[in-house]
Amino acid sequence: MPQIKSDFVWMNGKFKKWEDSNIHITTHALHYGSSVFEGIRCYETKKGSAIFKLKEHVKRLFESAKIYRMKVPFSEERIEKAIIETIKKNNLNVCYIRPLIYKSDGGMGLNPLDVNTDVSIMVWQWGSYLGEEEIDVKVSSWNRMAANTFPGLAKAGGNYINSQLSKMEAVIDGYAEAIMLNTKGFVSEGSGENLFLIKDNVIYTPNLSDMVLKGITRETIICIAKEKGYILKEQTIPREMLYIADELFFTGTAAEIVAIRSVDKIKIADGKMGKITKAIKSEFMDKLKKGEPKEWFSFV
Repeated sequence: MPQIKSDFVWMNGKFKKWEDSNIHITTHALHYGSSVFEGIRCYETKKGSAIFKLKEHVKRLFESAKIYRMKVPFSEERIEKAIIETIKKNNLNVCYIRPLIYKSDGGMGLNPLDVNTDVSIMVWQWGSYLGEEEIDVKVSSWNRMAANTFPGLAKAGGNYINSQLSKMEAVIDGYAEAIMLNTKGFVSEGSGENLFLIKDNVIYTPNLSDMVLKGITRETIICIAKEKGYILKEQTIPREMLYIADELFFTGTAAEIVAIRSVDKIKIADGKMGKITKAIKSEFMDKLKKGEPKEWFSFV
């Protein structure tokens, strides 16, 4: 995994040098996973540097905080502004953005209600998370958490312990990524990506009730697919449908759109990116390059 670094980090309204942006060992989030975060990208478009769906990401960040009863000491508008300020402070035209809300110091134990809540923003240059080529994946032996155990709609640090187990298992076994099933055995998502399946020219993606994160890129791809006239169904997907799919692809802010070549060593069609995946990815990347439609972007 490449090292990440920039010059400055925004912490609670002030800029600190990257090497000085430290937290105390009593930070609650270190002990109990009490943090929520976002992954956002800034692109170099034909109209200049622009953040993709900044408002939607920040809104989800605050919704995640609300689910976990975190009182954020800043408004959504202030965090949006701070993200832009952080990009400028680091003199970056293209970057990955990581806002983080976390329970810091002021208490120990499982009740975080009276523990301080801090906010930080990091930005750094980061390429494609899973690369540009088709990838091989496996169905993980680890399930996504069951409904009413962890909130699947919250993008919380503690939730990703589940994802880490799946990711490590996949990498150790020689795969690029894992597909996780829910506790009923139906398809959920990747360790950090949403999943789309194409069969007989129909696009399928799991329901949010299948313990799927409501991905910003997922919503964008659904919009693009419908605009292009494809039939798209959000529904429960059985595991075996993965093996007989005509096309499979992951979506996510970090991954963007990545085609899947095989699942559990079973080749998907001819193992190449399919025509529908290619058409959707081309449309998506074209919009990112143009910086259009303008309501998708916040210019730096």
